[in-house]
Amino acid sequence: MNEGKGRGCETPRERLFKALAGEPTERVPVWLLFPYHPTSYYVNVLAHAEYRRVFEFGCAQGVITLDRRNLRAPLHTPEVATLVHDEDGLRRRILQWGNLRVVSESKPRGGGKKLLTTDEDLETFCALPVDDDPKRIAAAMEAQWPSYLRERAEFPAELGAMMLDLGSPVNVLYHESELDAFAIWSVTHAATIERWLEHAMVRIEIIYRWCLERDLADVYFLVGSELAAPPLVSRETFRRWVLPYESRLIRLIHSYGKKVIQHFHGHIRGLLPDFGEMAPDGLHTIEAPPTGDCPLSEAYVATNERITLIGNVQYDEFRSLAPEMMRLRVQRLLEEVGRRRFILSPTAGPFDPSPPPRLIENYLAFIAAAVEFRRENS
Repeated sequence: MNEGKGRGCETPRERLFKALAGEPTERVPVWLLFPYHPTSYYVNVLAHAEYRRVFEFGCAQGVITLDRRNLRAPLHTPEVATLVHDEDGLRRRILQWGNLRVVSESKPRGGGKKLLTTDEDLETFCALPVDDDPKRIAAAMEAQWPSYLRERAEFPAELGAMMLDLGSPVNVLYHESELDAFAIWSVTHAATIERWLEHAMVRIEIIYRWCLERDLADVYFLVGSELAAPPLVSRETFRRWVLPYESRLIRLIHSYGKKVIQHFHGHIRGLLPDFGEMAPDGLHTIEAPPTGDCPLSEAYVATNERITLIGNVQYDEFRSLAPEMMRLRVQRLLEEVGRRRFILSPTAGPFDPSPPPRLIENYLAFIAAAVEFRRENS
């Protein structure tokens, strides 16, 4: 693997942190969303011949790698039992505390029941005690620490940075809920949910502080903002369920001198003032019409160019465009951006375990076009 600097004198790591600080870079930074170590949500790129070819070409050209890792601690106190039963092709997961219980059901080929589908489910779940004991949380984190430190030692630092994705208070609630009900609860059970979010925030701040005090990563990735946003819920709900909590996390992360990238898919135009208020270092991914509702040029105006925008070539374009069209797509995008704060990236990571040849060709064309592009006065 060629892990050189690519063209110019900057390493990918230097280019990353200059870009996130709003400082000029020798050329446009590129991030593929390829983690260095395996994750549950992306293909293991280094163990896959075609993705590895892209990764190694990217390393030779100075592409940034952010090694996204997830450290977790139990959500509930030890008194809350988690029971799993498999029977007749149906898996039932039960959370039980005293006479309170909620149940999810799943089938191998999809379908089943979310943990939270009824008002009673939600009220029961929100009554389960959230674990905010620092000693128990520390013990859970310490169990993962040796593995994480081994991965950090394996990661070539000049390629970019370790990046921790530790979650936000709304994440668990969103993923456990049936979404139609989740939207209704934002109106009918807002107070119940907001009390629960406050409890969850105490716990998650302990997790973040534990990692920050041990200097585990230089970049933190927040994905909660897209989970409680229009059109699923109102902007007012976004400002109650996302803005205060992610603002607190961002301030905490910045107090330790670390960087924050927020991730948001979808219609972001009306929320950009809120992201400006939260003030991350980077915002991924600004989606233009027809997928989203905000051209990059508008996003720069709305954020007063105080946030590094990251994006925004759609994953479907990697699957569908001819490579020469991908090169043209990148060129036009970079011309639109000019010398403003920007990191070029796809809108999604490598989740396809059997990538068609066109996808691989377009990754290579995407990288090559960015390397060949020359910013004005660069």
